[in-house]
Amino acid sequence: MQNSLDARFAHSPRLGPLLLVGMLAVGLGGCAQLQQLKARISGRGKPTVTVTPAAAPAPAPAPADEAPPPSLTSIINDQLQSGHYAEGERQLRRYLAAYPDDRAAQAMLRQLTVDPEEALGHASRPYVVRPGDSYSTLAARFLGDGGRFLILARYNDSADPSMLRVGQTLRVPASRLAAGTRPEGPVQSTAEPSAAPAADGSGVAKARRLQDESLALLHKGQHSQALERMDQALDADPQLPPSGADARALRQQLVSVYHQRAIVLYRDQQLDQAISLWNRVLAIEPDFEPATVYRARALELKQRLKQF
Repeated sequence: MQNSLDARFAHSPRLGPLLLVGMLAVGLGGCAQLQQLKARISGRGKPTVTVTPAAAPAPAPAPADEAPPPSLTSIINDQLQSGHYAEGERQLRRYLAAYPDDRAAQAMLRQLTVDPEEALGHASRPYVVRPGDSYSTLAARFLGDGGRFLILARYNDSADPSMLRVGQTLRVPASRLAAGTRPEGPVQSTAEPSAAPAADGSGVAKARRLQDESLALLHKGQHSQALERMDQALDADPQLPPSGADARALRQQLVSVYHQRAIVLYRDQQLDQAISLWNRVLAIEPDFEPATVYRARALELKQRLKQF
């Protein structure tokens, strides 16, 4: 048989190389199997452990209270002015924990937590809400600081300081608390009886009489009552000339109150009421430039809104 194969190799020159390649492949395959066998024998008793790197744990979310507190303006606008007193107090305390020296926030928290009767006094007098009034403008008028709107709202048991109705009757302190201090001694009511109508019945005479009463109240130290009486005088006659430096100062304060009240209405897009107040300002002080500028803006905005 060997002779037969040799003869076949001799007579088939192409078959020899192919058979040689096959034998080499078998030999190499055997070597590879032999190496695998040796590796298995040498590693017996030492199991292979595949270590898969663990994924890094995701950081735990920070608690909500660790987030920066909202701004004081946001707390006032979103919480306190809407009557959300409990949430407003919680946010104020968070804010003060981050900014303990913020006096405005401290004052707002006092307004929220102090007893209104103790802060403003038990003696009060009625005030009928007019167009354009808000707790901020009334606080500026009767307490000397529009930022004290919250204590005045709580004084009136308001659950929503942003809401006032024209014709609604509020309580305002009878004592002078413009500086935000407690009055010394017992608080006495300072409400004045209604004065008799002027003899000639004219608006000018009534306005002069009311202006004189305003100055008398001012000299008694009753500043907020003096402002209110001067307001009545200017209602009767917007062009009433001031009868001295004190009367002029009261007029300027009222003009400033009207202007600030009109700005609030303008921002709330209550344009007719804002324009009406600026008309009143300009009737009293024709050269009051801020009212002229804002009134023009309000009229322009009103015209634009009509086009939609």
